[in-house]
Amino acid sequence: MTQPFLKWPGGKRWLSSRVSALITQESFDRYYEPFLGGGAVFFALKPEQAILSDINPALIETYEQVRRDPTAIAERLSEIPIDSTTYYRMRSERPGSALDRAIRFLYLNRTAFGGMYRENMRGEFNVPFGGGDRTPELLWRTTILTQASEALCSAKLLSGDFEEIVSKAKQGDVVYCDPTYNTPSKRGPFRRYNGTRFTWEDQERLASVAFQASERGALVLVSNDDSYDIRKLYSSIKRLQFERASCLSAKLAGRRKIRETLYILHPKGSSQSMLTYDA
Repeated sequence: MTQPFLKWPGGKRWLSSRVSALITQESFDRYYEPFLGGGAVFFALKPEQAILSDINPALIETYEQVRRDPTAIAERLSEIPIDSTTYYRMRSERPGSALDRAIRFLYLNRTAFGGMYRENMRGEFNVPFGGGDRTPELLWRTTILTQASEALCSAKLLSGDFEEIVSKAKQGDVVYCDPTYNTPSKRGPFRRYNGTRFTWEDQERLASVAFQASERGALVLVSNDDSYDIRKLYSSIKRLQFERASCLSAKLAGRRKIRETLYILHPKGSSQSMLTYDA
């Protein structure tokens, strides 16, 4: 398993082995992940063909640069001081080259509070300095970027809306979706990780395109909030429930238990028992 090089809000490191085990029970042609984020499931699965996308163009550009030149990125990161003055200077900068933008993105990701990625409505990164053990040192002390580059070598990287990507999935393909967990009862600033807010209408649109993809013969898996609103969207679908501790609180005592659900939309005409759920 290749380790993700990004810390990402709502990331699926904790669930990636379970999801990849479910997927690998069946042969498939292409793997789609339209809410890429930290890419934990992709790196656990390492499919031969993958279409990876996200609405955040800076994120996709960073993946492209890691794939292109992981050594240069690691060397440059090792030269940047880790302190609040440097952090806020980096946060305010607007680098001109794709490589410099990727280095800035990774530095901020690894030194920001809680590994969060959040932008205001103007698209400006606004997470405060993390301090403590928040450091990008792992990225140059290990081969994590080189391993990620190798895993990404045959993947197609795109930036755009999830509907455009999922609409391309067909028979023999697998789609894994991990959207922002926004519901009518859970709205607020931490439900937006970039300048474009993921709304409840987007949740409904995702459910619609997921069902359409399964009708075309794709296997679709959707991670989501374990809530009444989401269960109504996928009322006829097999689901698995999981529990984890929230990692967005600075204090351990504030990290409440969170229940999440994985919905499995089988390809049209397939047997509902095609997967072993205790994988």
